[in-house]
Amino acid sequence: MIPVESSNIEAIGYKDWNQELYVKYKSGTYIYHGVEKKLYEDLMKSESKGRFMNENIKSTYSYNKL
Repeated sequence: MIPVESSNIEAIGYKDWNQELYVKYKSGTYIYHGVEKKLYEDLMKSESKGRFMNENIKSTYSYNKL
């Protein structure tokens, strides 16, 4: 997990081999399934991690809360 600058997200991680995106929010950690590496890279480059998550990942990919 890599710490990030965000008002709601504390850290982000990614497992390339199974395309799992790990996002540690202040409210808990979630795993998003089937996220392409390019999308993860775009997330990490984005100016607003929270907005990127809302617009590109949350409503598109299945997830589980740890």
